[in-house]
Amino acid sequence: MLIYLLSDIRIFDLIDIAVVSIVIYEFILLIKGTRAMQILVGLALVLLPLVISPWIQLNTVIWILEKILPIGVLALLILFQPEFRKTLEKLGRRGIFGNKVYLKDEELEKMITQIQKAVLALAKTKTGAIMVLSRESGLEDFIESGVVIKGAISSELLQNIFYPKSPLHDGAVIISNGLLEAAGCILPLSDNPKLQQELGTRHRAAIGVTETSDAVSVIVSEETGIISIAANGIINRRLDGDELVRNLKRMLSPLQNKNIFKNS
Repeated sequence: MLIYLLSDIRIFDLIDIAVVSIVIYEFILLIKGTRAMQILVGLALVLLPLVISPWIQLNTVIWILEKILPIGVLALLILFQPEFRKTLEKLGRRGIFGNKVYLKDEELEKMITQIQKAVLALAKTKTGAIMVLSRESGLEDFIESGVVIKGAISSELLQNIFYPKSPLHDGAVIISNGLLEAAGCILPLSDNPKLQQELGTRHRAAIGVTETSDAVSVIVSEETGIISIAANGIINRRLDGDELVRNLKRMLSPLQNKNIFKNS
């Protein structure tokens, strides 16, 4: 019997199953730890009666759910819009039309050195700051929310931007292709319910931009002066200057352009 069933399976059926499995797996990874996961669990509980109703003859329940299901697809698109957008953006990032310009080793080293100097100086005076460094994803939407600068990156410029009396100090700085693209940028707040309660708006914004893109965020706490780095929705806190440099080199290198964190 098993041999008969296997002989009836085409290669395209296996490809079909593999594609669906990968899509479901990627989707679950994207919504893991977010409110969307809680919504999905609630949806599964709502649909459970539809699965078991034929055996226990819940005809009214079946009728109600059958009337609701036609609009269910639209409701899912609305509920999971951020996750669908993130999935499509992730697929596009793997495509052949990327326009990322990678810095040479010496240029990357110089940029990271300037960031390190600025971050250490800001941490010493407990001056809050967010610096977002792009990787593959475009950050044009966030750049447009701030003041375009397109200037060379220097420790002095970064410190002046985040000086408490500066009009741009409350927003984020976005760095792309070796240039300081914009300052005073507005970032989306993370909706991850598992984030530590002690993390304020600045940290949640820095994490939020890494949830909707593959950017890397460097954060200096205004309350404690603690230096943190975030990527892929995960934050690593209490770094010193050397650890910051090591992390940035590994994460911004074109050969190792991945998240290096194992846990939050």
